[in-house]
Amino acid sequence: MNVYDSEKLAGILTAYGYEKTENMDEADLVLCNTCSIRHKAEEKAFSFLGRFAREKKKRPHLITIMAGCVAQQEGKKAFKRLPHLDLVLGTQAFARLGAHLDDLAAGKRKIVDTAESEVIFEAMPDTTGSNESEISKFVTIMQGCENFCTYCVVPYVRGREKSRDPKAIVQEIEILARSGIKEVTLLGQNVNSYGGQDSDIGFPQLLELISQIEGIRRIRFATSHPKDLSPDLIRVMQDLDKVCAHLHLPVQSGSDKILKKMNRGYTRQTYLSRVSALKEACPDMALSTDIIVGFPSETHEDFMETMDLLDRVEFDSIFAFAYSDRSSAPAAKFPNQVDEKVKMERLNQLFAHQDICTEKKNKATIGRDLDVLVEGESLKPREGFVENYPDMNQMFGRSESNKIVHFPSDQAKIGDLVKIRIENAYPHSLWGQVVES
Repeated sequence: MNVYDSEKLAGILTAYGYEKTENMDEADLVLCNTCSIRHKAEEKAFSFLGRFAREKKKRPHLITIMAGCVAQQEGKKAFKRLPHLDLVLGTQAFARLGAHLDDLAAGKRKIVDTAESEVIFEAMPDTTGSNESEISKFVTIMQGCENFCTYCVVPYVRGREKSRDPKAIVQEIEILARSGIKEVTLLGQNVNSYGGQDSDIGFPQLLELISQIEGIRRIRFATSHPKDLSPDLIRVMQDLDKVCAHLHLPVQSGSDKILKKMNRGYTRQTYLSRVSALKEACPDMALSTDIIVGFPSETHEDFMETMDLLDRVEFDSIFAFAYSDRSSAPAAKFPNQVDEKVKMERLNQLFAHQDICTEKKNKATIGRDLDVLVEGESLKPREGFVENYPDMNQMFGRSESNKIVHFPSDQAKIGDLVKIRIENAYPHSLWGQVVES
């Protein structure tokens, strides 16, 4: 989502006459779009912007801007650590960046804008000079969250749920399709609650609208909340060919006790039942998930329930993290914090366990034909490739299930959809050959 927001902010800067530069020494303005979901990301943002304190002494005209979640969270407190900062732009103030640029040009400094907005910032993509190597784009369909998980700061820095007008979403994707984009990933803190209870168009209906857009070959989305994985959504995923057979469905823990403390709104059995219904409707569906280990009061028994859930679901991949306090999240005040050493031991055990399942899943594709959307030439050809395929390039792309596939070809181009017969499977990718039509 931050990538998408950054593109929109860059579009505003371009409209005001700024051009991108790879050389920091040439920059007249530096904007850092920040994330506060984890402490490390927050510290990296402060560290990055802190570098420009000395630079501003040499070049007083240099403008420095902190935008995004950390800006929303810190407000004017950001100036205590970064006194050279010129603008603190919150998550709901992006539409007002232009007005603040005018203020900065007039000499105003230390501006703070973290005011809430009732509407989502809308900006159609600028496809002039589009990069021909780009085939996939992110599209935000909603922002904010109303789940209030006890470990999460999103409701506090992104605000309550707000959904974009479906007509604006369709218009944006139509523009992207005309520029050559083949795949879109729909974004939101909780995409499958899109529209809300009072809307005629929910997330399943939105997927149906987008699937009708000519030129779009694939539709992905993230992130989904298990409590909102409805039978209607499962039906649409089964019926629409353009919706990829891959779902990211964060479970966070396999323990009912921990799920309740996290305020996740579902039980272990609810999660397993919905996954079972999804797999029954879509047998080839690949699943990935998020897991937090070491949440306050997590015992060894709680952790083993998470390990057991991994065995039951058999995820294709996971994103796992050791719990870390976020000061504005309720869990920061919970008792029985887990020792850092124990967290890391559990995290390593979890990854090692998942590696076995991922390898098993990858090997199960050997001999199968997978449709692969070509993304480009592999950065590092496999050993012996040049000798075995002297007149070909090693290309790569992604399958519907989001697996990276490498293959030799002298004809495949970026954006092509090619059928690949898988010959070998590795921990993080697959290898195959083009199946001649």
